Amino acid sequence: MPDQPDLDTFQALAEEAYAGLPEEFRKAAGRIVIHVQDIADRDVLQDLNIVNPMHLTGLYQGIPLIHDSVTFPSPESARIFLYRKPLLAELQTRPDTTLTQLIEHVVIHELGHHFGWSDEDMHALLDEIGHDH
Repeated sequence: MPDQPDLDTFQALAEEAYAGLPEEFRKAAGRIVIHVQDIADRDVLQDLNIVNPMHLTGLYQGIPLIHDSVTFPSPESARIFLYRKPLLAELQTRPDTTLTQLIEHVVIHELGHHFGWSDEDMHALLDEIGHDH
């Protein structure tokens, strides 16, 4: 499909999704860097035992805040990765969802890992802001 958004467009959508979160979440999250790639790196897929890179739409890398420490803070910023090709493939299977909604969903889900939330906590937040999951 020739009209598929490029990596720069995805980056802008991801940053908009993050900026659109309630301020208290962004303040609590601290430094988070969002990266957009076509697919996950081979070593990431091996670490997660994922054979098909199209099965991974997003990833959180960092120490969850519940495990971070003031005395021994994590030396690098937490990172959220979004994978463009798997997200576009998932979008094809969800005609009722926009790309923006899907990116918001993945950003929130990965941010949840940063906070150390359970899947139930994340689903409650997604419900609260009116997202399907």
